[in-house]
Amino acid sequence: MKTRHIILVGDGMGDYPLKALNGSTPLEAARTPHMDRLVGLGRLGTVRTVPRGMEPGSDIANMSLLGYDPMRYHTGRAPLEAASMGVHLSPEDVAFRCNLVTLALDGENVLRMEDYSAGHISNEEAHQLIEALKPLTRGKPLSLYPGVSYRHLLVWHQGVQELVTTPPHDISGEDIVSYRRVYTEQPFLQDFIVEAGKILESHEVNRQRSRSGKKPANAVWLWGQGRAPSMPTLRELYGLTGAMISAVDLLKGLGVYAGLEPVNVPGATGYLDTNYAGKVSAALEALETGSFVYLHIEAPDEMGHAGDLKRKIEAIEAFDEKVVGPMAEGAMKFDHARILLVTDHLTPVEKRTHVSDPVPFLLVDDLKKQGKPGSSPGRFTEASAEISGWKLDGGPELFDFFTGKRA
Repeated sequence: MKTRHIILVGDGMGDYPLKALNGSTPLEAARTPHMDRLVGLGRLGTVRTVPRGMEPGSDIANMSLLGYDPMRYHTGRAPLEAASMGVHLSPEDVAFRCNLVTLALDGENVLRMEDYSAGHISNEEAHQLIEALKPLTRGKPLSLYPGVSYRHLLVWHQGVQELVTTPPHDISGEDIVSYRRVYTEQPFLQDFIVEAGKILESHEVNRQRSRSGKKPANAVWLWGQGRAPSMPTLRELYGLTGAMISAVDLLKGLGVYAGLEPVNVPGATGYLDTNYAGKVSAALEALETGSFVYLHIEAPDEMGHAGDLKRKIEAIEAFDEKVVGPMAEGAMKFDHARILLVTDHLTPVEKRTHVSDPVPFLLVDDLKKQGKPGSSPGRFTEASAEISGWKLDGGPELFDFFTGKRA
């Protein structure tokens, strides 16, 4: 009997208790009947997805959830995105994530990070801006590639990896001057950043955005750099084949290195308006021939970074209604299906950035389980997972339980 393995990830879904919710978390306040129903079929627990001493990035957390030890395999975020975009990196290349961001002067003439996503700029607008920046790389050991929305890629050929860069979503509202000093001793990068700002400030796309009340993409932000990692595939490690379903290049690139097919779903935006039905359909189709699917939803994380409590709850409810419910129902056609329901990291709305706390997970060993409910208490929430007492110290350990390698 062939077992199908399904991982459903609500990115950044976990949070802290909030006064605005009378001490509840967004996950507790949200209506999640499908996740809660699955609690009766499985076992709740908490897992540390970010190894102690590492930054709580989605790259590290999701690598961990896929069964890879980030301490061993992680080299940076951008190389994973390069793989998704079909960009080959030589051993000497260093890939950087290149965000389009909005910087703004405050009343005291301090330049601050106003929006790490440039108002979630559209693909069409962003690609026009990236094309306008490409001439800046001519005659230099740099290559620029367009990605999705505000997320793009810069490759520094034979570059320096050992720079201490900062994710722009970690410094929302902060003075950016000190964070940019890291580039002053790297002329290629410094010149690119300065000249890019000049082009973006005057580009017609940004003029139109400003006229319509949208945030202009008036600067680039380089971070998440690294060289290409060397990773065994999930087929080699666990005998698993299948697909990665995500809107963001980071996850699709991670899937490439894991030997999964990175499925491009039309209308997948990584935001509240993403094509949920298309993702579910692609996931179920992948399970017809493969044995594994990793379905990732970005929207809760985006709302956490925005500090938007109302829309984070909306994103969690959409994940439950449009992903968890249809996936659980659709997977019933298979003889045996396991589901791992999890969030990669917490993105508290009050902090507006990732934290490295352990996260809740639910492991359903058999979706068709009948009889007595599982031993897990209550709903799929941070508190219920904590009460369960099952605590794992790393994603690879959880993946072993999920795949049946551990009982």
